[in-house]
Amino acid sequence: MSHEASSLAFHIEYFKPNKCRATVCIPAHLVDSVYQETLVGQSKYIEAPGFNSGAVPTSYVEQNFRMGLIEHVQEVLFKHLVRNFFYQEIRTQKIALAGDPRVTQIVLEPCQQATFTFECSLFPAVSLQNWKYFPFKAPKRKNYKDLDRQVESFIKEEREAAERGETGRACVGDWVYFTLCLVDSQHNPLLNGHREHLWIKIGEEEADQEFRDLFLGKSVGDVLYTNKECFQEYFGDHLNTQYTMRIEINDLAHQHYFCFDSFKRHFRLKTNKEMLQKLIEVFSYRNDISQRRTTIEETFKILLTKHPVDIPNHLILRQLENVLSMVQENPDYNVYRVQQDFKEHVYQLAEKQIKEMMIIDQIAYQEDIVVTDDDMKSYLNFFKRPRMKDFVYFQLPETRVQGQEMPLSAEFLKQYCLREKTLNYIIYYLTKK
Repeated sequence: MSHEASSLAFHIEYFKPNKCRATVCIPAHLVDSVYQETLVGQSKYIEAPGFNSGAVPTSYVEQNFRMGLIEHVQEVLFKHLVRNFFYQEIRTQKIALAGDPRVTQIVLEPCQQATFTFECSLFPAVSLQNWKYFPFKAPKRKNYKDLDRQVESFIKEEREAAERGETGRACVGDWVYFTLCLVDSQHNPLLNGHREHLWIKIGEEEADQEFRDLFLGKSVGDVLYTNKECFQEYFGDHLNTQYTMRIEINDLAHQHYFCFDSFKRHFRLKTNKEMLQKLIEVFSYRNDISQRRTTIEETFKILLTKHPVDIPNHLILRQLENVLSMVQENPDYNVYRVQQDFKEHVYQLAEKQIKEMMIIDQIAYQEDIVVTDDDMKSYLNFFKRPRMKDFVYFQLPETRVQGQEMPLSAEFLKQYCLREKTLNYIIYYLTKK
């Protein structure tokens, strides 16, 4: 969260075992800043008897459309201020959330402080042992010379692609890291100049046309102003709005090549030989499971064996919903669900996942692991190639809404990156010679 948003406040209240209530407070002047901008904007679109088009008084708009204005301002403030600030504070205060928080109450009136209240489930506390010294035997690679040749060929192809296509400008398929700042019609910043940090993938579908036109060909450092419809939809669809936004490009993650420098930093690799050995982990398979995935499974097995814990059933049931949603996307879902032990297997998977997230989050906070912009870029690097995705255990959240790529909050993405970075941190120490 940028310095300009430091006037926001965060309060936490623990009211049940493994439950808490978190409240984000927004000062009245920030609430009124967005409310007045929305009010003026709506007066240009609303038609009313006795007034010329675009000349409806704001007093008339406020009197007749007050609830719609308030609902819209709630959504804008939630997406542009509250959500990012909430996740930043959760990490800062080392609160181990179990599942997604739920907004239970929003209190917002013009010229008054606004409050957004979340109800959160928490993981049970675990008394962590000195896990860095657990005995651990890393799974071995298959000793096929062909694996080395496959990796060498992969490295050669990606390096050639980098040399051919490095232009420094955004292309289709690239990830763009940018800041967004709401401004008025004279380009003066609203909300004390608060900047939201976002990532977006430049999609190739017809639905992605507006975002694609905006970012295609842009370079790091470029600044542009826009009121494109795609961003209006990002802030919400309660009203027709025409917010103006200042966009600044902070970084690009190019799709046309896999970045080996990022890969080496991600895994603390010093030499190309070490890099080759690490890459082999997703080329070496045994019983349809890669060496990398086997290593992860064995890591969680020893961690959870040494740290047994009872997970409240309601946490497992919430994760069960996520698992079912994911399984339903599988083309073979209808085949799976008619099997006799389907429900039992899905429940066990949900329980396993919730335990893994629990232990990862607690180690992340104990070890004071933090996520940087480079960590996010390294994380996204793995999604450029299908084979490289096997290095990622905590998968990227859904970025498409109704078939369209939408901006992804950097603070939200950091939740996933933190778990991934912590997992790699654990494996690094367990396998350290």
